[in-house]
Amino acid sequence: MRLLAGIVVIFVCVFGGYSAMGGHLEVLLQPFEYVIILGAALGAFIIGNQGAVLKGSLGVFGKLFKGPQYNKKAYLELLGMQFAMYKLVQSKGILALEAHIEHPHESTLFNAFPTFAKNHHAVTFVCDYMRMVTMGANNVHEIDALMDEELETHHQEQERMVNAMQTLADGTPALGIVAAVLGVIKTMGSINEPPEVLGHMIGGALVGTFFGVFIAYGFFGPMAQSLRGIYESESKYFLSLKAGLLAHISGQVPVMAVEFGRKALMSEVRPTFEEVDLATQNLPATA
Repeated sequence: MRLLAGIVVIFVCVFGGYSAMGGHLEVLLQPFEYVIILGAALGAFIIGNQGAVLKGSLGVFGKLFKGPQYNKKAYLELLGMQFAMYKLVQSKGILALEAHIEHPHESTLFNAFPTFAKNHHAVTFVCDYMRMVTMGANNVHEIDALMDEELETHHQEQERMVNAMQTLADGTPALGIVAAVLGVIKTMGSINEPPEVLGHMIGGALVGTFFGVFIAYGFFGPMAQSLRGIYESESKYFLSLKAGLLAHISGQVPVMAVEFGRKALMSEVRPTFEEVDLATQNLPATA
């Protein structure tokens, strides 16, 4: 909704303002200029990025339209999952967790929290580190460093997509100039035409410069910034997991470990202590 609202504002203000000051919209209909710019941008995007980025770019627009996938309810569920897991370990010992972390898709513990269970990366993150704990790892500082390394790698993978989009935004104005120069070259080949014809041709050529700048600063640049904000927001999901897991490994009781995870969340989506307390009181029993 936010993305659509922004697009509507851009189009109304730019084309509405142009039309209101006496401009003719039909002059902007220069399809070959658009083919040159967008085609060259697509080719440059393919040349400049690896296969993983090209494959991931197909889902970017869906993510931009949907926004961050985690809301307050999802974070409340995440904290509830952590409490249930830590409570199970506290009451039955760490070995009671083995069946859940070795077969997470069959786990009654994880499947009781559907948003978490559907997040493959989050489930793997929890299972990997709790498996290390079952095998005897208990050095909080070493596990903390390893978590940081994994999360930094995940961040770098996301940043590649943001950088690809930003590079596209940075290069599109220059491609607009390329299209405009080609239009001027075409115009110079018709220098004997009447002034009104030449004026129309030059105006068409300048549409390339307009379109390159318009799409770069009106769309690609803001899209890159929005994507970065979405990724940063979603990274808090894993930072909450990290904070809770480290607190649990260091010996904190379940309610305090969950509080460590809660404090890692952004204020606009962070459940209150009372909300978490109420949610954890009503959790189903797991084995």
